[in-house]
Amino acid sequence: MLRRFVHWWRGPFPETATAPTPQAGAVPYRLTKDGPVFLLVTSRRTGRWLFPKGGLMRGRTPWESAAQEALEEAGVEGVVRDQPLGTYTARRIRGDQTETIAVTLYLLEVTRQLDRWAEKAQRQRRWADLDTAIALLGDAALGEMLQTAAADLAARPTPKQDATAQVPGKGKKLRKGAAKGGRLKAGSGR
Repeated sequence: MLRRFVHWWRGPFPETATAPTPQAGAVPYRLTKDGPVFLLVTSRRTGRWLFPKGGLMRGRTPWESAAQEALEEAGVEGVVRDQPLGTYTARRIRGDQTETIAVTLYLLEVTRQLDRWAEKAQRQRRWADLDTAIALLGDAALGEMLQTAAADLAARPTPKQDATAQVPGKGKKLRKGAAKGGRLKAGSGR
C-alpha cells in the first residue's frame, strides 16, 4: 500500500531498456456441447482474473512450464499443445522496479481437476464461457486470443461426437509425478 502511494506521489519509476522477462501461461479449457469453457484463476495480490502463468522452468520446455503452472495455480492436469496461442505483455511492480513481462500462452485441454492443489488457499478458480471469460479478463489482447482459440476449438467435434474417431495430434500430458519434479510424458492432444 505504501509502495503504491509513493509510486503515485513521485510518478512512475524510470524504465530500463531491458527486454521483457519471458513467462509461460496455460489456457485451460474443456469442450462442452455448448462450446469451449475456460478456467481462470485470481492473482494472489490483486484478485484479478487471469490464466495460470509463471517463469520458465529450467529443464522444461515453455509449454511444459505452462502445464506445471496450471497444476500449481489452478489444480488442473491435461494435454498441453506445444504450439503457442499467442503472447501478450504486462507490467508488474517488484519492489521499487517496474518490470515488463511477455507471457506466451499455450492451450491445455483439462483431463483432471484436483480438489486440493498447491495454491488453493491463495487463489480462486472459475470456469467461464467465452464471453464471460473475456469480460473477467478485461484485456483486449487476451480477448482476441481467446476468440481465436474458441473458433479453433469450436470447429472440432465435442468428445461425445468424436467417441469412435482416433485423431492423432500434438501435445504433452502432465502426469501426476510431474508435480513433484517428475518427467512429463507424451500424450495425445487434439
